[in-house]
Amino acid sequence: MVEEASTGFTGAITRVEKTAGGPIVELEDARGALRTFPLGPGFMIDGKPVTLVRAPAASAPQGPRRSASGSVYVEGARARTARASRIWVEGTHDAELVQKVWGHDLRVEGIVVEQLEGADNLVERVQEFGPSPGRRLGILVDHLVKGSKESRIAAEVMALPGARGNVTVLGHPYVDVWQAVKPARVGLREWPHVPRGTDIKVGTLAALGWPHQDQADVGLGWKRILATVRSYADIEPTLSGRIEELIDFVTVDQPAS
Repeated sequence: MVEEASTGFTGAITRVEKTAGGPIVELEDARGALRTFPLGPGFMIDGKPVTLVRAPAASAPQGPRRSASGSVYVEGARARTARASRIWVEGTHDAELVQKVWGHDLRVEGIVVEQLEGADNLVERVQEFGPSPGRRLGILVDHLVKGSKESRIAAEVMALPGARGNVTVLGHPYVDVWQAVKPARVGLREWPHVPRGTDIKVGTLAALGWPHQDQADVGLGWKRILATVRSYADIEPTLSGRIEELIDFVTVDQPAS
């Protein structure tokens, strides 16, 4: 996040470009407004004056290429036949975020991510799936904190016959997966507090000053947030760590009993 000192305009750097009048830098604020300024002195970061310069052209990469998840990128790898094991997430936005960051790993490992459309019927879904050795189930649940509805459901799932060793339920503390994206990616220091009784997505969009009248606005708002995610570094560790654990759980061979 950079502040242009003379105007006070603050935003994320979106591009640097050469023009006839000299190089410029484009900033985008939390409301999506874009402004360009001459590249050079006159900016501030965390209240300290800085001079912005174009980074030198990158040299040839050293070492192995990395995927968005930080894993070694497997060049030319074809997606392997899907395993019987699965990863379940609550909704479309969870699935899209997981695919964007961990999609390469999932294709290499042959792991399918499926949506639950909420966790209320999770116990029944697990019973229908029939987990067993070689048919593991890793489940990601929103707002998995002590005393929550989700924590009660997770406990019921883990008490099911056949769940021990074949099912794991992990979660993050956020009401919605949107908040697992680091707020700086959309120009915020922290995600807004949305009052109880207000839809978390609608309230977040309203606080950002983005359109929020209907589901189309919600979908476009999420696409805008998702577009800022470049790698696991843009995701809070309380989510990224859980995804890594789920992938490990459904890909590691079941130990002999």
